Amino acid sequence: MIFYLIIFLLFTNLILILTINKNKIKKLIYKSKIKSVNLEKLDNIFINNRIDKNLYGPKHDAIVKNFCIVPGNNIVGMTSDYEAWIISSLSKKSDNIFEFGTCSGKTTFLMALNSPKNANITTLTLGPKNLSELKISKLDNKVSFRNIVNESIYEKFLFSDTEYENKINVLFENSLNFDENKHIGTFDLIFIDGGHTYSIVKNDSEKSFRMLRQNGIILWHDFVPGKESAKNVVKYINSISKDKKIFHIKNTSLCYYRNN
Repeated sequence: MIFYLIIFLLFTNLILILTINKNKIKKLIYKSKIKSVNLEKLDNIFINNRIDKNLYGPKHDAIVKNFCIVPGNNIVGMTSDYEAWIISSLSKKSDNIFEFGTCSGKTTFLMALNSPKNANITTLTLGPKNLSELKISKLDNKVSFRNIVNESIYEKFLFSDTEYENKINVLFENSLNFDENKHIGTFDLIFIDGGHTYSIVKNDSEKSFRMLRQNGIILWHDFVPGKESAKNVVKYINSISKDKKIFHIKNTSLCYYRNN
């Protein structure tokens, strides 16, 4: 009887230890091949100004217009406030922007709020009417596929009926069918946050590399090793890291590539 009690207690303790250290264990199992860097490496606008010996603050180029979403909206897969600030700051110096994955239009709206007056923003999304076009392949993650459906419910967006809407061109289209040949070397900033299945991440990334201009930046969202819905994002970015200089930004789920 005592023997079985000891075995039970050991097993219970093991489960408790695994539960408490779940995130650490995941990071060990799903180790990233991408180097994590401080934000300043991405762009000089993120190098803080020294205000006093004990105080640093953002440059003028990194002061942005922003807003918050009420939690009751239940919007899936949004960027964090820190990530949104990074994207908004880069938008200030981008005349031509492309986004894979509009969802509610939060990030699109931030790009429009902060980009130059005559900037153009193209955002591609699946609408409710396009869902019948979706097909899952053998390499695709089922959780990610389900999330595509959950995020493709919008026909109007947070920027709809605002003064900034005229900057934005919404394409209701499956990105697998999108023809990038009209946009080769065009975009200053490309944000990839569409479907997180392997086939879609690969498609969106390969098209982005072709559409990016010299010194332009690609950002990927949801690079989170160990997260089930993001595992195809991690798998694809790791797979191309041998040929492309891609970096992860510390304290975010963003990776970036600069075409220089």
